[in-house]
Amino acid sequence: MNLSRLVSHGRFLVGVAGLILAVCGAGYAQQAQQTLPTYTQLGHTINVWAGENVAELTCLGCSIHIRGHVHGDVTTVFGNIFVEDQGQVDGDTTAVAGDMRLDKAVKLSGETTVVGGELRRAAGAQVTGDVTSMGGRMWVPFILLLPFAVMGVFVWLVVWIVRWAMKLAMPAAA
Repeated sequence: MNLSRLVSHGRFLVGVAGLILAVCGAGYAQQAQQTLPTYTQLGHTINVWAGENVAELTCLGCSIHIRGHVHGDVTTVFGNIFVEDQGQVDGDTTAVAGDMRLDKAVKLSGETTVVGGELRRAAGAQVTGDVTSMGGRMWVPFILLLPFAVMGVFVWLVVWIVRWAMKLAMPAAA
């Protein structure tokens, strides 16, 4: 083998080794973050107690009470979010068709969004991200029914086009 061929093989091996280290390092970092529990509930209240650390919370048809530290996102649909007693959320906090209450001495670092409910925020609550509130229950039917209405109009249009095309394709009666 000549020297240029050895150098090119060496570069290839260094590249492969770098790729392996990058993948393993990313996997190790992801595994370290995944050691925190993630909770997803349907119809059962989630409680994060003072001193407890969790990764993410998702609740459908139930409420979330946070007194500890959530390192990721908090999402509830048809439920309420209560951040109390120095609770902390690092990710986004979203309540759809439910209310959100932030007591004093709580800290939310991500975006806070309430659609179809009310945001009650005490004077001492710290929210560093954007706050979006589309209050009132009138949004809930609109958000839930609009996709079905659009799909219905689309199906009606397809049926109408097919019938119109079939009329054009039929030979005229002699």
